[in-house]
Amino acid sequence: MVACAMLSAYFVLRADIARRHLSDSPAAEAEMFIAVPCLAGIAGAKVYHELQSPADLFAHPLAQIFSAYGFAWFGGLLAGFTAFVLLAHRHHIPLLQMMDAGSPAAALGYGVGRIGCLLSGDGDYGTPTSLPWGMSFPNGLVPTGQRVHPTPIYEFIAACAIAWLLWRLGAAQIAARDRGRQSAPAKAKPPKGAPSRLPSGVVFAAYLLLTGFERFLVEFIRINPRSFLGMSNAQAASVLSMLAGAAVWWTIRRHPA
Repeated sequence: MVACAMLSAYFVLRADIARRHLSDSPAAEAEMFIAVPCLAGIAGAKVYHELQSPADLFAHPLAQIFSAYGFAWFGGLLAGFTAFVLLAHRHHIPLLQMMDAGSPAAALGYGVGRIGCLLSGDGDYGTPTSLPWGMSFPNGLVPTGQRVHPTPIYEFIAACAIAWLLWRLGAAQIAARDRGRQSAPAKAKPPKGAPSRLPSGVVFAAYLLLTGFERFLVEFIRINPRSFLGMSNAQAASVLSMLAGAAVWWTIRRHPA
């Protein structure tokens, strides 16, 4: 499912790079911007998860590091984001434009990857429920005989919706920019309602806000332990994601690229 997530994200990113004219070879760029950040994200997710319980890591280092489960979303986001930024800098692509292009792909890839959590029963499921779509995982990596919320399915549906919204927002952004270029003379201020309303970075800001909000909500019915102000680690990371998204949104609205 990780491979399926990378493949689905690749096709979305390739299409987004092409429609934004960010590269003469969208396929090659998309391959690079999917492969490297995804591999970095997998490593980062594993490291972040292990650092959340260092006692277990030091007690059984090899078993913990090479186990088939234990990947933290926030660690993957940090490592993948860092790799993405470094690649954009190396390939001389405007960072905010590349982050906009990568946001729908990241949202969809995350959702597809969550199906792997469902199939393996790795403990990402939710609390017990009597709802008719509740599921049990007697043979999961973290088994349970109780019927629980299939939270990976919830996140898959939410991620697909977010990816669709981000794609549409990107289309509106590109259309506004094209209208502004056609109507505004050289070096003139864009007309009201043109590119300045959807500047570079707005899709990325929306991604941080929406994905953070989705994860914050789903954690209320997840079995993750509570640690910081009654929140799980993932909820605390979600709050940081939403704050970062709001900061990016505020900055680009004041200083559009």
